[in-house]
Amino acid sequence: MDPRHLATVPLLPVHQDSNFGKSAAVVFGVAIGLSVLLLSAPASATNLLNSVATSRPVANGVHLRSAPAQRMALSSTVSQSLPRASSAATETTLVSQGSPLTSVMAFMAGCTFAVAGLFMQLRPQVKSPGPVAMFTTSASKIEGDAAAPAGTKDLHVVPPVIGQDKDPNSIRRRMEAMLRAGQQSICEAIEKCDGKGKFRTDAWMREDGGGGITKVLADGAVWEKAGIALSVVWGAMPQPALHAATERAPEYLKKLELKPGERVPFFVCGLSCVMHPRDPFCPTMHFNYRLFQVHNGDKEVWWFAGGTDITPSYLDEEDMKHFHGTYKKICDKYDPYFYEEFKKWADEYFLIKHRGETRGLGGIFFDDLNDRDQETLFKFCGECLNAVVPAYVPIIEKHKNDSFTPEQKRWQLVRRGRYTEFNLVYDRGTIFGLKAGGRIESILMTLPENACWEYNSHPVPGSEEDKIMQAFKKPRSWV
Repeated sequence: MDPRHLATVPLLPVHQDSNFGKSAAVVFGVAIGLSVLLLSAPASATNLLNSVATSRPVANGVHLRSAPAQRMALSSTVSQSLPRASSAATETTLVSQGSPLTSVMAFMAGCTFAVAGLFMQLRPQVKSPGPVAMFTTSASKIEGDAAAPAGTKDLHVVPPVIGQDKDPNSIRRRMEAMLRAGQQSICEAIEKCDGKGKFRTDAWMREDGGGGITKVLADGAVWEKAGIALSVVWGAMPQPALHAATERAPEYLKKLELKPGERVPFFVCGLSCVMHPRDPFCPTMHFNYRLFQVHNGDKEVWWFAGGTDITPSYLDEEDMKHFHGTYKKICDKYDPYFYEEFKKWADEYFLIKHRGETRGLGGIFFDDLNDRDQETLFKFCGECLNAVVPAYVPIIEKHKNDSFTPEQKRWQLVRRGRYTEFNLVYDRGTIFGLKAGGRIESILMTLPENACWEYNSHPVPGSEEDKIMQAFKKPRSWV
């Protein structure tokens, strides 16, 4: 049976409530009656005993487990005590004589039932725990909305604006508007390329301040899962959450003049996306662009962060030249050192340290970017966001109908396992979201639906899998 169909499995209780005691009292009474009958009418009592012994007492539909044992013990005692007879007549005559031995055994049987009944009447009554949950799935809803953890609440209507700022020209409102427009245009392009899947939209609010819009496509023709989540949140976070968000947390805390243990007022507006295709020759893609602000009174620190990176399972050098080349052109418009710096940063950031290999083949990554005016960096983030479709979708169009073998699919799932390891162990966005009390479904949206881990798995030397593994272990330049 499919485990998803086993939402609850009721466990059979040994006894239930006071009904068990009542049944025990009945057994007690029956035992006394049997004793009298055995002494006064042995033949009739023997038939009655056999009839009772072959039936099973029931309490609330639950068989009393002591009955079979009692029946077997009594039958054994009687059969061993009564002399073997060659005929039914001889047995009837022997019993009807009311021998002392028969009377003694009847008395002992009655006592046995009586003591057992008294014991069961006096033992504590334990209530059944009822059905015990054994299997649940992320899609099931036991009570309320499973997608809305404590601290967040799902909305039925998508709000036109999430942020609190009244001025539409403020950097916060403009960042939200830019990211929402990017979310919408990217979803439209992905739906068009997929041809089957449609994005589901969930809007939510956070009790401590802010909310978001999460869009997820599942079971598409091209993508197994694609998600793109907007978050606009604010409040006061514990200092460890700031350390998870940025390596420069000590510097920022000093600028804000916050004492150890004081919470950090913050505002974050970001758009995060991960897309996991079906075909092993179609790469996974991730991007994230965000504005982060922390403040204390009139003291404020802000920075931009983000990037776009690609994670193929098989190496196509032309694809990598196209992807990296697209972002190099944008970087070069703003600073001749941006691409080189941000590409190196991506290779270092997306390293799975315990494996000694990168998650994918990089792209660009930057954090704590506040070395020039806000307007310039705002435009830079906007251009990088708008480059997602031209950098990624042509690669998918090129490979979405490629044939593949079960072994090639297996390799893709192994690499998905590596992807999952990085996201749960090292990814700053995941760690920050969990520590800051974000919406769990949106935070873990980045994980693939399917992945696998094989013990001590290594690609065959010289194979296509080994070829890309070498690129994971030794990052190289693509443009």
